[in-house]
Amino acid sequence: MPARYLPTTPAPASIDNRMSVAPTTDPLSDSALRASGVSVIETEARALSALTGRVDGRFAAACRLMFACRGRVVVTGMGKSGHVAHKIAATLASAGTPAFFVHPGEASHGDLGMITGADMVVALSNSGETGEILTILPIIKRLGIPLVTLTGNDHSRLAIEADVHIDVSVEQEACPLGLAPTASTTAALAMGDALAIALLEARGFSAEDFARSHPGGRLGRRLLLHIGDVMHTGADVPRVRTGETVSNALVEMTRSRLGMTAVVDDADRVLGVLTDGDLRRAIENDVDMKRTPIDEVMTRDCVTVAPDTLAAQAVHVMQERAINALPVVDGAGRLVGALNMHDLLRAGVM
Repeated sequence: MPARYLPTTPAPASIDNRMSVAPTTDPLSDSALRASGVSVIETEARALSALTGRVDGRFAAACRLMFACRGRVVVTGMGKSGHVAHKIAATLASAGTPAFFVHPGEASHGDLGMITGADMVVALSNSGETGEILTILPIIKRLGIPLVTLTGNDHSRLAIEADVHIDVSVEQEACPLGLAPTASTTAALAMGDALAIALLEARGFSAEDFARSHPGGRLGRRLLLHIGDVMHTGADVPRVRTGETVSNALVEMTRSRLGMTAVVDDADRVLGVLTDGDLRRAIENDVDMKRTPIDEVMTRDCVTVAPDTLAAQAVHVMQERAINALPVVDGAGRLVGALNMHDLLRAGVM
């Protein structure tokens, strides 16, 4: 019987042979995970660096259109670009440019009614060919309102149809498959931030303006809250008259639990304060609490604040001077209130 020639195949490795093969790198090892993270950040950093050359005349033209908009800037995008568009709209609105997000898919089912002839549209699409945005493009054109697009394709339909197109293309995504939007969404987000901040500066938008858009946040409290909003008033304000004894002042401090008492004259003008530190020093010096006038142990020329002082400024003063409580005085130096660090903590200023 003639010999049959069969294709040769490697013989199966023995158990010993398989054990001798070097194992592949563990994808969950510290080094592998760190390398992956660094690679992503470096890729996205290169994408952002490339954007600086595209902050050009087209960028400036887009800013001028948005600045001149009498209505609101309507930001739209689909999928991951939609999430970025949401954030850009929120940033614009908080930075002085009225804006909101419209989902392009919902727009063709009624939400286009949210867009008026006084508005303008900013559309995000990496491909520049997003079907849901192209569907509403004729309506945007019919309204005769400005269209600014941010895409990764200068020759796409959205780029061509736009009044101003800004190129946010990237060389590569950070995703090793080149599929998940990563560097491209980062680039679009950064360009949106650049537009928002350029407009903020053009409008002369101040920290106080920003705080009015964020009254419920910590920043809003820091920028809007005044001492008069959080100070103790009336009978809750610790005070003793000049000439009273240290023991009387101690009783007043204990009653108010603010860690100090103001020392005032007959016209209620603040002459000084007695603090926990002053009391400790008096005890160390064997001062007779029941006979010694408070004037001999109080801190003169004490720090005071006015009711219209920003609470955040008071925090800075207290931290810089290492004090925990402050008397509050009016323009004539009369005592009108008091507060301590705990009041500022409760108010969320610190």
